[in-house]
Amino acid sequence: MSSGSLIAQLDAFEQAALAAIRGAADAAALEAARIEFLGARQGKLRDLQALLGTATREEKPVVGRRFNEVKQVVSNELDARGRVLSRPRRPDQAVDVTLPGPRPAIGRRHPLTQTILEFKDIMGRFGFTVADGPEVEDEWHNFEALNIPADHPARDPLDNFFLATAAAGDPQRGTANSATSRLLRSQTSTVQIRVMESNPPPIRICSVGRVYRPDTIDATHSCMFHQMEGLLIAPGTTMAQLKTVLRLFAQAYLGHDVTIRFRPSFFPFTEPSVEVDMSWDSTGSRWLEIGGAGMVDPNVLRAVGYDPEQVTGFAFGLGIERFCMRRHQVPDIRYFTNNDLRFLRQF
Repeated sequence: MSSGSLIAQLDAFEQAALAAIRGAADAAALEAARIEFLGARQGKLRDLQALLGTATREEKPVVGRRFNEVKQVVSNELDARGRVLSRPRRPDQAVDVTLPGPRPAIGRRHPLTQTILEFKDIMGRFGFTVADGPEVEDEWHNFEALNIPADHPARDPLDNFFLATAAAGDPQRGTANSATSRLLRSQTSTVQIRVMESNPPPIRICSVGRVYRPDTIDATHSCMFHQMEGLLIAPGTTMAQLKTVLRLFAQAYLGHDVTIRFRPSFFPFTEPSVEVDMSWDSTGSRWLEIGGAGMVDPNVLRAVGYDPEQVTGFAFGLGIERFCMRRHQVPDIRYFTNNDLRFLRQF
């Protein structure tokens, strides 16, 4: 066999061996390639080595040198590929960085939180500033300063969440040497008392927060709910201004298709007083009570040191859950606290 034919076979062996080694995806495939091309018993290189004896004396130096070169190149490639396959895989080698990553789960604000933030924004545009107060209150701020006497049914222990009896002369009581009890506030009207006690008129504030009443839980009632209190104290304040603010507020949050109506009512801290209803839909066939309102009773003004002859004011308390229910057509207030993600993901 001529040297040219032997060298061609060596070249073909080299190309095939390198292709098999570089294409080995794991250690097992690489070992199979080694046995096939460099195996001591059945390897193709051993067969080529046997053919070297057929070369002439003049051809042997050229063919032998090429044989050694091919063997060295294939052996080096085998070692290099083995080192690559034995290295631990880096994370970036296991991930196609050109593909979009998994979409992160982004939380949402609770629908009531969204409503509260929007309420504050609307009232801010109306010129009202936000005021806050404690959820655990004393009887002075929750009842007495609001013109609710001791024998009033609203102070019945069965209609409130009383917590504990405080010692006499409690500084939060507002009057010295008198025992008081702590309770979860039953209305955000307590905040208006605290604001008026420490600030002279004019007052233009709103307060948003949780209130607690032991109501029977049903589709429109809960023992814990959210309320927004509005208060405006200034000379010459009128009932017409109150009705205008409530209508504009309802339209700002619910749209112009909402209808607001006022029904005469009674609250100890306002006189005259009204209950406020809104239409559930554009047909006006169903109405939902959303709160109470009225002109601040002169006794409330006197309790905080204001002169009813100099200033008047109005106050209102609105149920936040019911506004949210109407806007999103939620039929049951309990949906807001069931923690059902199928419901919450809609907002």
